[in-house]
Amino acid sequence: MRENFVKDIDLLKEMFSVMGIKSQQVIKLAVESLKEQNLEKANQAIKLDDEVDELEYEIENKCLLLIALQQPIAKDLRSVGTLLKVITDMERVGDYGVNIAKVTLAIGNEKLIKPLVDIPKMTAIIEEMLDKSMESFMKENIQLARSVAEMDDQVDALYESINDELLEIMVKNPSVSKQATSLLLVARHLERIADHTTNICERIIYMVTGERVEIN
Repeated sequence: MRENFVKDIDLLKEMFSVMGIKSQQVIKLAVESLKEQNLEKANQAIKLDDEVDELEYEIENKCLLLIALQQPIAKDLRSVGTLLKVITDMERVGDYGVNIAKVTLAIGNEKLIKPLVDIPKMTAIIEEMLDKSMESFMKENIQLARSVAEMDDQVDALYESINDELLEIMVKNPSVSKQATSLLLVARHLERIADHTTNICERIIYMVTGERVEIN
């Protein structure tokens, strides 16, 4: 029974890894679509998120079945419980990517009010955060999980910078307020993605140690 449980957990971890990769792709496509004003990429991002949602449902159902059949305890129960939590965070990551893609569609071919510099920087950091969170989950590496908090600080700093810059632009030129607000929302969505990634790492630490911590 124990051997079967380990195999089932390993399979679920692999499924979560695939879910994470797809969520990353949603974000990457969404931000690229905004930077390039490529509406086709925006629609691709929205469609890909459907696959993220399907994986969430599938993993959730398998976890509940595993609890019913195996009745895990201690670390084993924490592993299943953590999976049920992290898939929710990862699903939200994909949803925020969709929100960014929808901003691209709303702006359409309207000329961007400024070159996008810090938003792609935020995205690059977030992609690395997601890579580290998934690696730490697969390897149960809590040091790697903790390192994500430092990267979240970088994302927060960039968000504040973008916020200040766009507010200044709106004050100087109120006619661009609508697009400036949309770009500010994009930065906010990215900041929330980083927060959810940090949540995933906190849950990984709990899974491994049994301790509930806030790493940022």
